Amino acid sequence: MSDPDPPDHSPVTDLVTEAFFTLHHDLPRQSPGSDATTRRLLEMAGPLPERPRVLDAGCGPGRSTLLPEEEAGAHVTAVDLHQPFLDGLAAEAARRGLGHRITVVNCSMDRLPVPDHSFDVIWAEGSAYTVGFDVALRASRRLLAPGGVLAITEIEWTKPSPAAPARASWDAIYPLRTHAANTASAQAAGYRLRAHWPLPESNRWDEYYTPLTQHMALADPQQPGMPEALAAHRTEIDMRREHGGDYCYAAYLLSPDDTTENGIMTTWTARPETADDMPVVRDILLAAFPTDAEADIVDALRADPKAWIDGLSMVAAAPDSTPVGYALLTRCHVDGEPALALAPCAVLPSVQRTGAGSAAIRAALAAAGAMGENLVLVLGHADYYPRFGFTPASRFGIRAPFEVPDEVMMAMALDDTRPVPAGTIQYPVAFGV
Repeated sequence: MSDPDPPDHSPVTDLVTEAFFTLHHDLPRQSPGSDATTRRLLEMAGPLPERPRVLDAGCGPGRSTLLPEEEAGAHVTAVDLHQPFLDGLAAEAARRGLGHRITVVNCSMDRLPVPDHSFDVIWAEGSAYTVGFDVALRASRRLLAPGGVLAITEIEWTKPSPAAPARASWDAIYPLRTHAANTASAQAAGYRLRAHWPLPESNRWDEYYTPLTQHMALADPQQPGMPEALAAHRTEIDMRREHGGDYCYAAYLLSPDDTTENGIMTTWTARPETADDMPVVRDILLAAFPTDAEADIVDALRADPKAWIDGLSMVAAAPDSTPVGYALLTRCHVDGEPALALAPCAVLPSVQRTGAGSAAIRAALAAAGAMGENLVLVLGHADYYPRFGFTPASRFGIRAPFEVPDEVMMAMALDDTRPVPAGTIQYPVAFGV
């Protein structure tokens, strides 16, 4: 959907925004989707608590707001920045006798002033676009109750090499990523993926583009801001007709990936290391391993410009920002083609088995995906690393430069639509192999 809320609120852009809302007034949907897809997502979410607390984040006129209440008996908090949408939703809810179960709030979906863990279900169907997928993930994570579910849709590439006009168009307004990169970002934000579902193509035209085109034909081109709004929509629709197979709206069902220690829920923040973190990282490595070999390897990797990649040395931090876990990705090669090696990974003994290591690893993988990296290799426990998507490297035709059991030499493609090289791994000099 074209963004109806440009960031620059000058008089000109305010007029264009008003024209956008004129075109979207009374549309069945404000983005691709349908009642059928909403119902399917509700079914995929699984059994919900009795009278679940639902947040419809970026509700628009509320087409998706009323269904959870009617289907699941939910109490819904509907959030949007456009007051006429909220007024219309409140009136329709009252007409259906549901006004006591629907609360409308005028604010940004990422700034809702409510306590943590306030909702069993968060619905962001077609709205994450307005703030960005990663922002929506972070904002929702705080609000989800333990065992809750986030249903969110995102526009994403369906091909490893989309057409140049499509890439240029989206790069200018909202850079897209692949399913693999979006999944990695969700994992780094503290979620586990429960389901991924590309929305049917009919959802775009039957419920969104066809009615929008009809509104455009009836629009007054003399209305201030309308020529710009019409031009933006025509560009969007033409791009969809010509290159629609290169991208799609996809639904993600995500749940908090919380771990517990002695019955206490533990959630870690992961971030790139800073210069101040380096001594603490060394302490983590010394505490986690029986010798200083791993700590020395990291120091040597930092000094190797051919191996070190800024932004891929990740720490999992406690609430006071002190690092407690660590994961590192550095440059390696497979028969001369670039790849990444995940090593070492470490956690302070006092917080092992609390998810700190997983948080650091997921953050590193997400950062690598955002940089356009693809192939990642790890030599490690066969019962641990598959949870991140690793499988035996032999399935890719990749082998270690030394004898090692097949099940512990693993590989993963961050973007499973891209090819990966086959051959022998060449590690950085610091590894000594």
